[in-house]
Amino acid sequence: MLEKPLGKIGPFKRPKRPKRVPTVLSLREIGAVFDSLNGMNGLMIRLMYGTGMRVMECVRLRILDLDFDYRHIIVRAGKGKKDRSVPMPERLIERLQQQICFVTDQHERDLAAGFGEVFLPDALARKYPNAAKELRWQFLFPASRIAQDPRTGILRRHHIHQTVIQKRIKQAAEAAGITKRVTSHTLRHSFATHLLESGSDIRTVQDLLGHADVSTTMIYTHVVGRASQGVKSPLDRL
Repeated sequence: MLEKPLGKIGPFKRPKRPKRVPTVLSLREIGAVFDSLNGMNGLMIRLMYGTGMRVMECVRLRILDLDFDYRHIIVRAGKGKKDRSVPMPERLIERLQQQICFVTDQHERDLAAGFGEVFLPDALARKYPNAAKELRWQFLFPASRIAQDPRTGILRRHHIHQTVIQKRIKQAAEAAGITKRVTSHTLRHSFATHLLESGSDIRTVQDLLGHADVSTTMIYTHVVGRASQGVKSPLDRL
């Protein structure tokens, strides 16, 4: 930062991030969390668990990312700026279609009021100058009101803020009486663990989560009974 040479500082090692076993909810606990969820927030939280998406990947979904014919969802520019495909949960298809109808009606009202534009990355905005007002580019989970974009000053409807979902997950877990530390990422951990428990291949789970290295995905094998739970305590043998 000061642009000055450090000189001889002797031998050193880069700090390593400690590896922690992820918090995972059981199927019973997942069901208990869902019991107090409804509306758009409930749909988003169920979708995060059903696909393994991160919270920011979920809030940034656009209508064109959903493919009902092939039953999958495209997660664009995830961690590492990589796209990937995740399965569309069959149980959510009708609710997702209803959500698109809601966004369609809202978008028509916004256009009639002189708005209806959505944020697009600079490259896309230059390539498709009229795309910002097209329905297919609208966020699947829009904010409740139009706000000014601080970068450009343009009034537009952005996606719902991720903190709304994070707070709702915490409230639902508390209402369900769960004492574990539950965050939005806990749903992703649970998705991966439950897939492995049901017999899914580790490489498949790696692709669905978007992990660059399978060693990152391997941590979930410690939760499904292939490590600590696979060993019987000697106390139970007395």
